[in-house]
Amino acid sequence: MEKPLILYVEDDETLKFITSENLERAGFEVISATDGIEAWNLFTAEDPDVCVLDVNLPKLDGFSLARKIRETDKDVPILFVTAKTLKEDKIEGLLLGGDDYLVKPFNIEELILKIRIFLRRSGISVNADLPESIRFGTFELDKGNLLLRQGEKDNLLTFREAELLEYFIQNKGRLMTREQILEALWGGNDYFAGRSLDVYISRLRKYLSPDPSVKIENRHGIGFIFKA
Repeated sequence: MEKPLILYVEDDETLKFITSENLERAGFEVISATDGIEAWNLFTAEDPDVCVLDVNLPKLDGFSLARKIRETDKDVPILFVTAKTLKEDKIEGLLLGGDDYLVKPFNIEELILKIRIFLRRSGISVNADLPESIRFGTFELDKGNLLLRQGEKDNLLTFREAELLEYFIQNKGRLMTREQILEALWGGNDYFAGRSLDVYISRLRKYLSPDPSVKIENRHGIGFIFKA
Protein backbone atom coordinates (compact mmCIF):
# COMPACT_ATOMS: atom_id res chain seq x y z
CA MET A 1 0.00 0.00 0.00
CA GLU A 2 1.26 3.49 -0.85
CA LYS A 3 2.37 5.81 1.90
CA PRO A 4 0.26 8.91 2.63
CA LEU A 5 1.56 11.87 0.62
CA ILE A 6 2.35 15.09 2.52
CA LEU A 7 2.98 18.45 0.85
CA TYR A 8 5.32 20.40 3.14
CA VAL A 9 6.08 24.03 2.28
CA GLU A 10 8.83 25.86 4.19
CA ASP A 11 11.30 28.49 2.94
CA ASP A 12 13.90 27.70 5.62
CA GLU A 13 15.98 25.01 3.90
CA THR A 14 17.38 23.56 7.14
CA LEU A 15 13.99 23.29 8.82
CA LYS A 16 12.50 21.86 5.63
CA PHE A 17 15.16 19.16 5.45
CA ILE A 18 14.94 18.16 9.13
CA THR A 19 11.13 18.12 9.22
CA SER A 20 10.84 16.24 5.93
CA GLU A 21 13.30 13.62 7.17
CA ASN A 22 11.30 13.13 10.37
CA LEU A 23 8.03 12.86 8.46
CA GLU A 24 9.51 10.23 6.15
CA ARG A 25 10.85 8.32 9.15
CA ALA A 26 7.30 8.38 10.57
CA GLY A 27 5.99 6.55 7.50
CA PHE A 28 4.93 9.35 5.14
CA GLU A 29 6.01 10.27 1.63
CA VAL A 30 6.95 13.95 1.49
CA ILE A 31 7.05 16.41 -1.38
CA SER A 32 8.42 19.80 -0.39
CA ALA A 33 8.69 23.33 -1.71
CA THR A 34 10.32 26.59 -0.58
CA ASP A 35 7.86 29.09 -2.10
CA GLY A 36 4.13 29.31 -2.74
CA ILE A 37 4.28 29.07 -6.54
CA GLU A 38 6.40 25.90 -6.45
CA ALA A 39 4.02 24.49 -3.83
CA TRP A 40 0.95 25.23 -5.96
CA ASN A 41 2.52 23.46 -8.93
CA LEU A 42 3.30 20.43 -6.75
CA PHE A 43 -0.23 20.41 -5.34
CA THR A 44 -1.87 20.36 -8.77
CA ALA A 45 0.54 17.74 -10.08
CA GLU A 46 0.71 15.35 -7.12
CA ASP A 47 -2.67 15.60 -5.29
CA PRO A 48 -1.30 15.27 -1.72
CA ASP A 49 -3.28 13.82 1.18
CA VAL A 50 -2.31 16.59 3.65
CA CYS A 51 -0.85 20.08 3.14
CA VAL A 52 1.49 21.59 5.75
CA LEU A 53 1.99 25.25 4.84
CA ASP A 54 4.29 27.88 6.29
CA VAL A 55 2.51 31.24 6.26
CA ASN A 56 5.43 33.55 5.43
CA LEU A 57 6.43 32.24 2.01
CA PRO A 58 8.06 34.06 -0.92
CA LYS A 59 6.22 34.59 -4.24
CA LEU A 60 2.86 33.39 -2.81
CA ASP A 61 2.21 33.45 0.94
CA GLY A 62 0.66 30.52 2.78
CA PHE A 63 -2.77 32.11 3.20
CA SER A 64 -2.98 32.93 -0.52
CA LEU A 65 -1.82 29.42 -1.35
CA ALA A 66 -4.53 27.99 0.90
CA ARG A 67 -7.17 30.06 -0.94
CA LYS A 68 -6.07 28.60 -4.27
CA ILE A 69 -6.06 25.07 -2.82
CA ARG A 70 -9.56 25.51 -1.40
CA GLU A 71 -10.84 26.73 -4.77
CA THR A 72 -10.02 23.33 -6.24
CA ASP A 73 -10.19 21.00 -3.23
CA LYS A 74 -12.51 21.70 -0.31
CA ASP A 75 -11.56 18.58 1.66
CA VAL A 76 -7.77 18.14 1.72
CA PRO A 77 -6.53 18.89 5.28
CA ILE A 78 -4.47 22.09 5.58
CA LEU A 79 -2.20 22.70 8.57
CA PHE A 80 -0.60 26.15 8.90
CA VAL A 81 2.85 26.51 10.47
CA THR A 82 4.10 29.99 11.33
CA ALA A 83 6.16 32.11 13.69
CA LYS A 84 3.18 34.42 14.13
CA THR A 85 1.28 34.10 17.41
CA LEU A 86 -1.38 36.78 16.91
CA LYS A 87 -4.92 35.57 17.46
CA GLU A 88 -6.03 37.41 14.31
CA ASP A 89 -3.58 35.43 12.17
CA LYS A 90 -4.85 32.13 13.55
CA ILE A 91 -8.45 33.14 12.93
CA GLU A 92 -7.64 34.22 9.37
CA GLY A 93 -6.00 30.89 8.64
CA LEU A 94 -8.94 28.92 9.96
CA LEU A 95 -11.48 31.10 8.12
CA LEU A 96 -9.60 30.40 4.90
CA GLY A 97 -10.30 26.71 5.34
CA GLY A 98 -7.30 25.67 7.40
CA ASP A 99 -7.85 22.70 9.71
CA ASP A 100 -5.27 23.50 12.37
CA TYR A 101 -2.37 25.73 13.32
CA LEU A 102 1.13 25.20 14.76
CA VAL A 103 3.38 28.00 16.01
CA LYS A 104 7.15 27.82 15.53
CA PRO A 105 9.19 26.40 17.10
CA PHE A 106 6.89 23.39 16.99
CA ASN A 107 7.29 19.88 18.36
CA ILE A 108 7.78 17.37 15.51
CA GLU A 109 5.82 14.75 17.45
CA GLU A 110 2.82 17.09 17.64
CA LEU A 111 3.01 17.71 13.90
CA ILE A 112 3.12 13.99 13.16
CA LEU A 113 0.19 13.25 15.47
CA LYS A 114 -1.91 16.03 13.89
CA ILE A 115 -1.18 14.65 10.41
CA ARG A 116 -2.17 11.15 11.54
CA ILE A 117 -5.46 12.50 12.93
CA PHE A 118 -6.20 14.26 9.62
CA LEU A 119 -5.47 11.09 7.66
CA ARG A 120 -7.69 8.94 9.87
CA ARG A 121 -10.54 11.43 9.44
CA SER A 122 -10.04 11.12 5.69
CA GLY A 123 -10.13 7.32 5.93
CA ILE A 124 -6.50 6.96 4.83
CA SER A 125 -4.46 4.15 6.36
CA VAL A 126 -1.46 5.40 8.32
CA ASN A 127 1.82 3.47 8.53
CA ALA A 128 0.32 0.51 6.70
CA ASP A 129 3.84 -0.61 5.75
CA LEU A 130 4.92 -0.98 9.38
CA PRO A 131 4.55 -4.30 11.20
CA GLU A 132 1.46 -4.43 13.40
CA SER A 133 3.57 -5.08 16.47
CA ILE A 134 7.06 -5.92 17.65
CA ARG A 135 7.21 -8.46 20.46
CA PHE A 136 9.96 -8.46 23.08
CA GLY A 137 9.93 -9.85 26.61
CA THR A 138 6.33 -9.66 27.81
CA PHE A 139 5.67 -6.54 25.74
CA GLU A 140 4.35 -5.58 22.32
CA LEU A 141 5.29 -2.32 20.63
CA ASP A 142 2.52 -1.11 18.31
CA LYS A 143 4.39 1.75 16.70
CA GLY A 144 1.62 2.68 14.28
CA ASN A 145 -0.72 3.47 17.19
CA LEU A 146 2.07 4.57 19.57
CA LEU A 147 1.18 1.90 22.12
CA LEU A 148 3.33 -0.27 24.39
CA ARG A 149 1.27 -3.26 25.51
CA GLN A 150 1.83 -5.70 28.35
CA GLY A 151 -1.08 -8.05 28.84
CA GLU A 152 -4.19 -5.92 29.31
CA LYS A 153 -2.25 -2.73 30.06
CA ASP A 154 -1.52 -0.14 27.37
CA ASN A 155 0.92 2.74 27.67
CA LEU A 156 0.45 5.55 25.15
CA LEU A 157 3.87 6.64 23.89
CA THR A 158 4.98 9.81 22.20
CA PHE A 159 6.32 9.39 18.67
CA ARG A 160 9.88 9.91 19.90
CA GLU A 161 9.48 7.33 22.68
CA ALA A 162 8.18 4.75 20.21
CA GLU A 163 10.96 5.55 17.74
CA LEU A 164 13.65 5.28 20.42
CA LEU A 165 12.26 1.99 21.74
CA GLU A 166 12.09 0.54 18.22
CA TYR A 167 15.70 1.62 17.66
CA PHE A 168 16.79 -0.16 20.84
CA ILE A 169 14.88 -3.32 19.86
CA GLN A 170 16.50 -3.35 16.42
CA ASN A 171 19.93 -3.07 18.06
CA LYS A 172 19.30 -5.46 20.97
CA GLY A 173 22.47 -6.58 22.73
CA ARG A 174 24.69 -4.01 21.03
CA LEU A 175 26.48 -1.19 22.81
CA MET A 176 25.01 1.96 21.27
CA THR A 177 26.90 5.18 21.94
CA ARG A 178 24.99 8.33 22.78
CA GLU A 179 26.35 9.88 19.60
CA GLN A 180 25.00 7.03 17.44
CA ILE A 181 21.53 7.31 18.95
CA LEU A 182 21.40 11.10 18.69
CA GLU A 183 22.60 11.14 15.10
CA ALA A 184 20.15 8.41 14.08
CA LEU A 185 17.03 9.85 15.76
CA TRP A 186 17.69 13.55 16.37
CA GLY A 187 19.91 14.22 13.38
CA GLY A 188 22.57 15.83 15.54
CA ASN A 189 24.46 15.67 18.82
CA ASP A 190 23.97 18.83 20.86
CA TYR A 191 23.24 19.62 24.51
CA PHE A 192 19.46 19.88 24.16
CA ALA A 193 19.16 16.67 22.14
CA GLY A 194 21.29 14.90 24.75
CA ARG A 195 19.07 16.11 27.57
CA SER A 196 15.98 14.99 25.64
CA LEU A 197 17.51 11.54 25.16
CA ASP A 198 18.03 11.20 28.92
CA VAL A 199 14.40 12.14 29.59
CA TYR A 200 13.04 9.64 27.05
CA ILE A 201 15.24 6.83 28.34
CA SER A 202 14.03 7.52 31.88
CA ARG A 203 10.43 7.30 30.69
CA LEU A 204 11.04 4.06 28.78
CA ARG A 205 12.70 2.48 31.82
CA LYS A 206 9.60 3.29 33.85
CA TYR A 207 7.31 1.70 31.23
CA LEU A 208 9.53 -1.39 30.99
CA SER A 209 10.12 -1.85 34.74
CA PRO A 210 7.31 -4.45 35.23
CA ASP A 211 9.41 -6.97 33.24
CA PRO A 212 12.87 -7.41 34.87
CA SER A 213 14.14 -9.29 31.79
CA VAL A 214 13.89 -6.09 29.70
CA LYS A 215 16.51 -3.48 30.53
CA ILE A 216 18.18 -0.39 29.11
CA GLU A 217 21.61 -0.67 30.73
CA ASN A 218 23.88 2.33 31.05
CA ARG A 219 27.57 2.20 30.13
CA HIS A 220 28.90 5.26 31.91
CA GLY A 221 30.43 7.79 29.57
CA ILE A 222 29.74 5.62 26.49
CA GLY A 223 26.11 4.76 25.87
CA PHE A 224 23.49 2.06 26.39
CA ILE A 225 22.77 -1.63 25.83
CA PHE A 226 19.19 -2.84 25.38
CA LYS A 227 18.54 -6.34 26.74
CA ALA A 228 15.37 -8.37 26.32
